[in-house]
Formats: sequence, C-alpha cells, structure tokens
Amino acid sequence: MTERNAQSITSVILNHIPADAEITRVEYEGPRIALYSKNPKFLQQNSYIVSDVVNLVKRRLVVRTDKSIRKDEQEAQEIIMASVPPESGVEKIFFDAAIGEAVLEARKPLQLSVEKGFNPIEITDKTGWKIRVRKLPHIPCQSIQNVNYVLSQSVNERAKFFRDVGENIFRPRLSNEAEVSFMTLGAFEEVGRSSIIVSTSESKLLLDCGIHPGSKNAWDAFPRLDWADIELDELDAIIISHAHLDHTGFLPALFKYGYDGPVYCTEPTLPLMTLLQGDMVKIGQLEGGRLVYDQRDIREVIKHTITVPYGLVTDVAPDVKLVFNNAGHILGSATVHLHVGEGAHNIVYTGDYKYGKTQLLESAFWNYPRVETLITECTYGTKEDIMPSRDEVETLFTKLANETLNKGGKVLIPVPAVGRAQEIILVIDHYMREKKLVEAPVFIEGMISEATAIHIAYPDYLSRELKYKILEEDSNPFSSEYFTVVEHPSNREEALREGGAIIMATSGMLEGGPVIEYFSQLASSERNRVLFVSYQVQGTMGRRVLDGSHQVSLLGEGGKIRVIDVNCEVNRIEGLSGHSDYNQIIRFIQKLRPKLQQIYVNHGEKRKCESLAFNLSRMFKLPVYHPQVEEAIKIR
Repeated sequence: MTERNAQSITSVILNHIPADAEITRVEYEGPRIALYSKNPKFLQQNSYIVSDVVNLVKRRLVVRTDKSIRKDEQEAQEIIMASVPPESGVEKIFFDAAIGEAVLEARKPLQLSVEKGFNPIEITDKTGWKIRVRKLPHIPCQSIQNVNYVLSQSVNERAKFFRDVGENIFRPRLSNEAEVSFMTLGAFEEVGRSSIIVSTSESKLLLDCGIHPGSKNAWDAFPRLDWADIELDELDAIIISHAHLDHTGFLPALFKYGYDGPVYCTEPTLPLMTLLQGDMVKIGQLEGGRLVYDQRDIREVIKHTITVPYGLVTDVAPDVKLVFNNAGHILGSATVHLHVGEGAHNIVYTGDYKYGKTQLLESAFWNYPRVETLITECTYGTKEDIMPSRDEVETLFTKLANETLNKGGKVLIPVPAVGRAQEIILVIDHYMREKKLVEAPVFIEGMISEATAIHIAYPDYLSRELKYKILEEDSNPFSSEYFTVVEHPSNREEALREGGAIIMATSGMLEGGPVIEYFSQLASSERNRVLFVSYQVQGTMGRRVLDGSHQVSLLGEGGKIRVIDVNCEVNRIEGLSGHSDYNQIIRFIQKLRPKLQQIYVNHGEKRKCESLAFNLSRMFKLPVYHPQVEEAIKIR
C-alpha cells in the first residue's frame, strides 16, 4: 500500500476514535490493521467504537497494547497468576511479544471467566498484555511448545513480516479486471502432492504444497513449480487446507529456496503440520534418504504462518478474500473459499473433506453464500466407493481384531498420526470397555500420542461430544487403561512379546516410520494381521501389501535390502476414512446454492476422476472437468 493510502486510513481511524483511547500508532499486522493503545480498557469496554470504524474502513482491526504500558514478562506473570482461580489449573503462560498477547494454558479454561472472578480486561489494564486462553492438554505437547519457542525468539522479525504482508495486501489495485485461472501442479488424476496456483489479474496464491508418498523420483514426488515457471517472490500467499504431508510435505522447501511470504492455515494445523514435517526430516536421516529441507526451514514456516479461525473473512491479496470452513477430514482441516474481486467470482477448493459426522469431527460445512467454481477431491469417486454404515464398519473391525487376538496374534494398524489414529483410539477404547473387543494391551507409538495432545489443546475444532468431554468434564477422551504409549524405540520389545496385542504405528502407508519395524517382525506369521484403515496411495508399500504381494523389500542397515515374507492376514476396513465416499460427494454438491457454474475434480486416481466427472456432469447438467497435472485453465 502506498504511504498516501496508509495515511488516509490512519486519518479516518484516528478521527473516529476518541482521545480517551490514547492511540499511539496504527500499523499493519498481516491481514489486519493494529491499533496500539495506552488505554486498551477503554476500547474493550466500548467495543462498538472499533466496530463502527471497521464498517468505515472495510478492514479488520485489532486492538493491541502499546509497548510502553506492558510490564516485563516476569512481573506480568506474577500479576496474572495471582488473579487466576486455582481450580483453572493454569500452568504455563506464553508471552507473544510481537503482538502483545499473554496466552494462558489452563487445565480448565472455562474457569477463566468473569463469573468465576477472572476479568481479562482488568488484567490487561494491570499488565499491559492482552489475555488469551488455551486448553492445556492432559499430556505434555512438545509441538505446541516448539511453536511457542520459535515465535518468542523471532519477535522483531515477525513484527517486520506482519508490516510487509499488510503493505502487500492493502496495496492499490492495478486493475479492476476479474480474470481467474489456475495451474495444476499436483494431485490431478492422482492422489498425492496436492498443489494449485490460483492467479488473478492482481495476485498469485498457492493452495497446498504436498509430496507424493508413493513416488520414487522428484518429477512425480513434488509439485511441478518448475513447470509453472514462477518465481517464489511472485506468490502473494500460500494457503494450507490441512496438515497431512500430501498437502504440506513440500512447504518448508519453498522457504529453503527463498519464499518469505505468508502461510495461512487454521490454528491447530500449524503444530500438526510442523510435527509431521519434522518427523519426515527424522525419518529421512534415519533411513539415509535425500533430505529436501531441514529443521531450520520448518522454523521458517512457523515464523511466517498466520492462523485464521473458521468462518472469518480475511484479506490475503488486494483482490482476494479467504474464508476457512470445517472440512471434517482431520483436526483443523478446512475448505478454502476464495472471494475474487468485489463479488466477481467465488472458488471453493475442498482439500480433503468428509461430508458426514464422525466420532472425531463434525461434518464438512456446506452453506457457502456463493460458489461459482468448485474444485473437489474424489479419493472415493466411483459408484462402488460407497462406505458401509458406521455400525457395520465397527462390527467388522472388532470381528477381525478378535479373530487375531483370540489366537494370541498381533493386530498391526498402520495409521497416519493425525486423524485416523484418534478415531481408532476412540473405537478401541469404546469396544474394550463394552467387552465386545477382546481385552488386550494396546501399544501406541509416541508420535500418535503427541498428535493426540494437539487434539486436546484445540477442542473447539472437534465434535460437539468431544468438546464437551474435554472442556466441561475436563476428561481426556483419548486416554484408556488399555493403552501404553511407546515413547522410545527400545520400548518396542514389550509390544512384540508373545501374546495378543494391538499395535498402532505410523506411517499409514508403510512408507517409513516405526510401523516398518513392527511389520518386518510380524508379517511372516499367519497368526498376525495387518488392518489398513486409511487410503493406500498407488506406489506405496501399503498399497502393494493390500493388493496381495507375498514379499516386499525393505532397506535395512548399511543399505542392505531385506526381503520380508507376507504370510499374515491383510485386511482393509472401509468406512473409517476421513474422505467423503461417492454418495457423500454427491450430497455435498447437491447442497450448494445458488447453482454452480463449473466443477473441477482432483485428488483421485485417474479412473475415479473420470468416473466422477462423467456422473456429476450427467446429474447436475454442468461442465465438469478432470484435468491432469501440468494444465493451465482459465475459469473466468
């Protein structure tokens, strides 16, 4: 934004805010404009003033405390801790100096209310720090602490970053044209490396930046940014739909090679994706793989991420507004709704979505005010991809597990650490308590436990029932007397001892991680069973095993190849997926009003994309396309 424009907005703001607010400066804070005040209590108690100014300037405003009134962190902590009710269980306070917030991590956050004697406005007045409350998990969560540490160590850098992002977003528009096009960089007629560039006459946005877990070469493993022939500094923003590596696994590499712009995602997606990216780095080091990036690049992701809650309209470019809505796929997963121009065109990119309620999450949001172009996933896009009922699925799961446990065998469940793992944890605990599943030890790898802690920290993103248990009852719905967390590789011996057991380990497609050790030990015995509960991408070892391979090769110590005989039972449990099945995709599209103008199908194998595109076109009398990777498409 030009200095003249900035001065104009500042002038309007200052002219409409009383002197009692003691505004010291008006500054960009990414997609917001921050008002720094020496008397924030005045504005908090008269919130209509800020609302009126928002309506005038048509920008998101946030009130911040002027640095001059902030107590040092130690003194502020003492004041805050003296004010919190002891029963709230506040154990940690994270001070985010870049924005002047004190984040209270509480065992019982509902105790931090005015009714309970806790007044955040008064505490802000005493300390100079705005108060925010977050649920403290029942188990330690290193990922969230890592994010907090990186943020606390980059205060000045982030403050400058916020200003730069704001100047880019609110710069004057050069054109009033509303042209829209996109380029397919990955996950078209394939599953993996999701990545799309959406271009307008003013801006370029990258939607997702994943890897292909089953690919053995760089051309097919990573988004085709080389084909797009775009410089990284041309991107106005990167928008992440959810944390899974096929949507985020290549993101740190962009920072390694020079990207320094914003990344937008929901709040839980940030610690989840950095957990998964960090694990990928570790696995690469352990297995001698080629590392595309390292932990330093992941830290850059953290510094440049702006988290946005569901339902909030956020400017991400001069002519594009973003709204995230619940996608129902995993914790924090979002559909991406882009408003281009002044109501000129609306795009919804679904990412991965589940149009159906599960134990873990509410069903995907569908009530968009307008959508002209839909880009929908079709992982399960053919008519035969109709999932059984939840009761049927869970009955089959317990039946197969019981068959193996009754003969003293092991049930190995390869799971993604985020999403399916937590869903299966809930199922196992429920059926063991109901005595419908043979009581046996359940071993859960530590990374799953870490991801579960992140779920507890963000209960607002879970199903209503789980949110109630976590916030109202202060219980951990993911804990059980039957579960043992495997914290270290040396502890895996207990899980492999003689006798029946259930083992949950990552990765979900047998492409690395601790599941490989278990699989190599258990696959040769007919007493054991492998239960796949998530989608197996073509080219992965999980897909080969599921398709009936009797032998697979593993890379052992010193680069030696080990051949593993697969004599165990192998089954796939349909219906526990976090993706919409064929019927759910149809019902989701039927709900959209007013009528769509066009649909693009992605994130599915070629046959499924073709089938879904044909059926959608026939049903809805719309143009429906199934592009391949490396296509440039003008949609308006």
